[in-house]
Amino acid sequence: MNNRQHHRTRAQESTNAIEKMYVTMRHLFNRGFYKPMGISGETLRESLLLLQPEIYGSIGENKAELEGLLYVIDRLPEGIEECSFINLTSDEGYSDSHFKAIIPLKRRRNCYRIDSEQMNIEVTRGRSEIYDILTHLTFLFIESYKISKSVLLNEEGITTRDWIKLEKAVLSKKKFTQEEREVAITHTANILGRPFNELLAIYGQFATAAQPERFLHIVYWLGKLAIEEQLNDNKRTVTFSPVLRERLGHHIHGELWANTIKDTLYKKGLLERPLHIISANMHSVMNVLFAPHALKEEASEEDVFEVYKSLSNKQNKTLQNKVKKEAVLKGMTYVKDASGTNIDVQIFDTAKLDIPNMDIQISETLVKSKKPVILVMDYAFGEQAYETMDELLKPYYVQGKNTHMNVDSISIMGKAGILEGGKGDIMIPTAHIFEGTADNYPFENELKKADLNNQGIAVFEGAMITVLGTSLQNKDILKFFYNSTWRVIGLEMEGAHYQKAIQAASKVRGSINPNVKVRYAYYASDNPLETGSTLASGGLGASGVKPTYLITRTILKQILN
Repeated sequence: MNNRQHHRTRAQESTNAIEKMYVTMRHLFNRGFYKPMGISGETLRESLLLLQPEIYGSIGENKAELEGLLYVIDRLPEGIEECSFINLTSDEGYSDSHFKAIIPLKRRRNCYRIDSEQMNIEVTRGRSEIYDILTHLTFLFIESYKISKSVLLNEEGITTRDWIKLEKAVLSKKKFTQEEREVAITHTANILGRPFNELLAIYGQFATAAQPERFLHIVYWLGKLAIEEQLNDNKRTVTFSPVLRERLGHHIHGELWANTIKDTLYKKGLLERPLHIISANMHSVMNVLFAPHALKEEASEEDVFEVYKSLSNKQNKTLQNKVKKEAVLKGMTYVKDASGTNIDVQIFDTAKLDIPNMDIQISETLVKSKKPVILVMDYAFGEQAYETMDELLKPYYVQGKNTHMNVDSISIMGKAGILEGGKGDIMIPTAHIFEGTADNYPFENELKKADLNNQGIAVFEGAMITVLGTSLQNKDILKFFYNSTWRVIGLEMEGAHYQKAIQAASKVRGSINPNVKVRYAYYASDNPLETGSTLASGGLGASGVKPTYLITRTILKQILN
């Protein structure tokens, strides 16, 4: 009993910490600015340290957290470690200025370095994006204070010999020999409280072509700004622009995005045809429909999943271009996003499909008589899923009247954290539970476990939790959801938001068919309950190819039969 009680209390503490973080972030946003390492940032720091999310590893210990640092740095703009002023803005026209957009490696967002001290980060994807950025910044600043604590010897600013050597190495700006690099890593290892071989192993993952010694650079600048704060009270500041505060929650980007798509459908004469919406990546539907014919020479000897695997290799541009060319010839329209949502769209007119050359079972009668249209939208980010789907499902105002779209089905596929299996397994949700609220969204999923079974991949069916941010999950909360009567099988960020928009459009507003078919399926990117299996431990690589395409093929078979 005691052990269970302990877990329960730890889960409750963690839940409280998450709720506290969200309330605080909303408050700071409304206030317009805060100092992450000052009194105003204290609640965020304390909550994050109490929570100790899996993704941030050893954030609560004195030693530096390397994998968490890499995860965060990949999602923030290059050079952010040098900036004491971070300004979150809306799309305010910087793209038309002399400022060059900096796009983080693992997050599509435009950032602009205004001067040596200021970085602007453009937020166009709603509240989830603000939470994501603030959580990462809080982690970054906690880590920076660990560095300053280990090198600052007294209040006069006297620092350790290791720090002096690191500073000299970073400021020299010269090309390092292997020997010089290893000497600098040795001093950095002492500062971070990590063994030399650990730093050596992760060093290259931070490097860029322009900055091979980027890891040293990041450590130095994080430490330097933290030392400045402690000695001279030059506190780093995060501000939210007035335009961002005014626009947030008004669906400005989502409405622009949705109108462009409906306008495209209208101009192509596809607006009144049966429409199937799929939220997925920008390659799997196209590859399933067109790769077998476009690559018939390359694919003749190979298993189709091997073809998909070679197409997913970023280096294989020639193969990818062949498929794209075929797709455009056979009725694909690509709508590049210009609204700021960062969600590109592909529209497939199935009447133009070359059915005899396809390797999935398709009803030619259905395609010829109904001529369905498939609309694939790229992944949304958290709450942005509600904004985009809500706007997309509204009627289109054209020629003085509202035209309701003939939406037949909505399919959502993507990656999620799994609590039962491992990387690459498949989850079929029966309901979405929205974390931090009493909301839950049960639905009839057209996809069933049986549809994907017997393909050499484990498939799990059950409720899934839509979390407020993947970077805030810890084992205690997840164990509670997994072991309690909720029996949750996985966690993701968009499900409840999509379902909320679909239910509003079909059951409340009546703007789409009340019996619209819905399909949800996810493949596992990580298992946060297994140590060393979190998102911070690296991507899926080729293990994501088979589940992605199994789900895609199953969805297309259901739509086209």
